[in-house]
Amino acid sequence: MRHRYGYRKLGRPTAHRMLMLRNLVTDLLRHEQVITTAAKAKEARNMAERVITLGKHGSLQGRRAALRVVSDKDVVQKLFDDLAPRYAERPGGYTRIVKIGPRRGDSASMVQIELV
Repeated sequence: MRHRYGYRKLGRPTAHRMLMLRNLVTDLLRHEQVITTAAKAKEARNMAERVITLGKHGSLQGRRAALRVVSDKDVVQKLFDDLAPRYAERPGGYTRIVKIGPRRGDSASMVQIELV
């Protein structure tokens, strides 16, 4: 049973897992869609939704907090200038996960995570 289990470890140490998720969120915000495994997408979705909410607030504190997650200043600029106004009226649910089938090598379930 998975009662009170907060997150997926993804078979990696904490530092590697956090860096991988930060890179995934950065690429998602840059390209607006990424193909990855289902477990990684579900974890990255939480982080991406928080960062987009920070962009909607538009404050300097929010920009600095977003820079702690997103590793590229140009992507943060895009987040605050382009993406945040797009989702200004939306109360949440900025990402969509679409299943695309199993991966050929190891049959891992692959999904496409994209911005709505």
